[in-house]
Formats: sequence, structure tokens, C-alpha cells
Amino acid sequence: MATRRKFLKNSLTAGAYIGLGLPGVRLASAQDTTDEEARNKAVVRRFKESQGTDEYEQVLAEVMSPDYQRLRGGFENLATNAAGSELAEAAQPVRTAFPDRTDTIDLMIADGDRVGMRFRVQGTHEGNFFGIPATGKTIDITEVGAFRLEDGKIVEAWFMADEVELLKQLGVGLPERQDGQRIVPVPSRQSRPGQATLEEILAAPVDSQTYRNKVVVSAYKSEFPPPGVLPDRPGRPYDVYLRGGFKHFVDYGNANGLSDQGIGQAFPDRQDKVDFVLAEGDTVWIQFRLSGTHGRSLFGIPPTNRPIEAAEVGIMTFDGARWDTGWFFGDDLGMALQLGVPDLFNS
Repeated sequence: MATRRKFLKNSLTAGAYIGLGLPGVRLASAQDTTDEEARNKAVVRRFKESQGTDEYEQVLAEVMSPDYQRLRGGFENLATNAAGSELAEAAQPVRTAFPDRTDTIDLMIADGDRVGMRFRVQGTHEGNFFGIPATGKTIDITEVGAFRLEDGKIVEAWFMADEVELLKQLGVGLPERQDGQRIVPVPSRQSRPGQATLEEILAAPVDSQTYRNKVVVSAYKSEFPPPGVLPDRPGRPYDVYLRGGFKHFVDYGNANGLSDQGIGQAFPDRQDKVDFVLAEGDTVWIQFRLSGTHGRSLFGIPPTNRPIEAAEVGIMTFDGARWDTGWFFGDDLGMALQLGVPDLFNS
């Protein structure tokens, strides 16, 4: 009960700067993108655009901190299942397997010491990729990256690519290890309940629409959203649903006439744990994990009662105070591995 009372007190504070007309909060001044944020975006862009060029090693030396950690690779599920096996021994570097690979950035967002980036990966499969022999086929898939910087240097990077789409475009399944095992990657960071993230954001209010949008998205993933913050409407709080988070599961369910057995009902104790939230201009990036127990049928997959923790990124856009679009991108292959159905999408 004490936690509930504390939250309600915070929710009144929230109302004052969300436009609910409640008094009692002093706001910091609104700011555009800071010099630090602009610099951080430039550093991350330089890092990405140097990949596959003769300048790459030099750029790495300039932009990477000596304490740099890659928390997650883009093809984490493929790499983890190849590691320690003959698949890994036969594999070639990514840019050898796809020698004409190009990455095209279509979105960057900076907030404080973090940068979020979405990009397209295109190329021709001409080498052994984590145990997948060359197919000669082309790929065009989505990948996201999140970075943390200190003093203009990248200290952490986290990536997630659409591995299911990659396998579909190559016309193959997850390669078989000689030992017959399927390995589930261990989450790279400790996430926390969405409520904790929201309360941290509420504790440092800023008088700007960008900040208000950040509060709205954070409230959407919290256990106790402040009264009046989320749009008063049935269904989803945004106007246009651009992409479902676990798109390949949804496509599988629709193709098999099982759309009524979706994620919402399959994980009755679902709680989304939030890594962080970024906001710049009219765009908000939220990085979180779908956490829960698989207690009911998921698009025909019988309940396994297994605990699930699958990474997801949401990118939202606003038109002023109106929540315009929602775009979500989840780790479909990671969830399939956790459920014990890694070959679901090529069956």
C-alpha cells in the first residue's frame, strides 16, 4: 500500500506538466538537442559508416573507449548456437559471408549519453554464415543498435537484427549443431520494471513536449500509469500500428487461423521490464523485455510454463501531443528458442 501511495503522489506531480492543470511542480527549461547529444550521434554515425571501409580500424581506435563492451551482437541467436561447434569453426566473418554488405541508417535518436539507431542491412550471401553455406541469395533486413557514450567514446553497444527474416530470405532454418543442442542466449543486461523507469523520469521534469511524450511512452509500459497521461481511448494508445513487436509469431498465427491466441493472452503474468527510454524531437525510443510465463496457447504452441524474457524495441512518433505511430521490433528467434520451437518459422 505504501508503494501505491508513493506512486499516486508522483502521479499528481506528473499531471502538472502533462497539462492536467494541477499545481506544485517547478520545471527545468526546455532545450533542443545538446552539443553533447549532437556529438554522440556524429560519433555513432561515423562508426557505422566506416564499417566495411579501409578506414574502419582507424575509426575504431578513435571512437571506441578502452572499456568498450558489446553487450549483444546483431545475430546473437545464430552466433550463440554456432559457438563452440563445427558451425563456428567453418563460419567466415560477416563481411566475408556478405562481401557487398551495405548498412543504411534510417533513424537516429540521442538523449543524454545514449544513442539509438535503426538501419537496413543488405547484401549477397556468398560465404559460410554461422554454419549456413553460401546460397547466393540477397538479404534486406532490419537491425537496431543502442549505444552509450562517455566523453565522446562508445563504451557500450547493443544490437539486434531480424534473424528470422534473414533465414526466410535465405530459405534455410537455424543450422543444426553436431551435438543436437539449441542454446538460448543469456540476456546481456539487467532490466527493471517499467514503473521504476517511469518514476526516474518523473523525478526530473522538463518543460517540453518531447519530455511529455517520453512520459507518455514510459507510462504505457508501467504498472500504474498516472491518471490522465495515456490517451482515453479503447485499444492501442497510438493512431497507426506500423509493426508488431513479434511480427513473425503474429504472421504465423494469422497464416494458421490462430490470431485469437496471441501474445496478450499467452503470457497472463506478463510484465515488460524496461532498459531505458530515449526522446528527441517527436520520436521516442523504448528498449524493454517481454517477461512472463508461457501459461496459455501461443498461436497454437501449447503452454510450456517456461519463463520468457525476449528483447524488444519500440519506436514511437508524436504529432505534437498526439501519439501518432507505434513501431515495435522483437527478438522472434530468441523467443522461439526459449519456447523450444526454434524451427517454427520454417515448418
